[in-house]
Amino acid sequence: MLSQTSNIKRALRAELRERRRNRTSTERGAATDAFTQNLMALTTESGAKLVACYLSAPNEPNTRPYLNWAFANGVRTLFPITREDGLLDWAHGDGETEAVGLFGMPEPVGELLGPIAINDVDLIIIPAAAVDSTGMRLGWGRGYFDKTLGSMQKCPPVYAVIYDDELIDSVPREVHDQPVNGVVTPTRILTF
Repeated sequence: MLSQTSNIKRALRAELRERRRNRTSTERGAATDAFTQNLMALTTESGAKLVACYLSAPNEPNTRPYLNWAFANGVRTLFPITREDGLLDWAHGDGETEAVGLFGMPEPVGELLGPIAINDVDLIIIPAAAVDSTGMRLGWGRGYFDKTLGSMQKCPPVYAVIYDDELIDSVPREVHDQPVNGVVTPTRILTF
């Protein structure tokens, strides 16, 4: 039996997924350039030398130009790899070779470092469907990042990458949901 909150989340995710699908290639291209600039600024300003970041799927904000910049500028990156037990493994990857993960998401090919590897990063950049004005994040429903963030003893700053219209007034919350420290959109970096 799904809770009322779960049903509200599912409906909101479907609306946001459809909105992303309907963005034009021109909108996506302009947003990618802006996301990249803001992610570069966030990384530089935070002094991060090791960043955890996801490989974006086709309808997500494109992280690849940012990752290329990180690689070219000596910022090491860890990428998440989904596991059947609901945890995330991490790998450095070579920035080029990708495989399709458990849920059809792009994942790096590289040596698995295990779930605790994320404890060494300086900055975490994660996907989101939406984030509200308090920093509460609505993910895509599998709970991987909520489990990871909730299990970290000392969590570095966590930023979600979303489009401007995905910063909304309120996100439905359940007990396991984890907030983020800020968002990166095409127009700004917002820290809560």
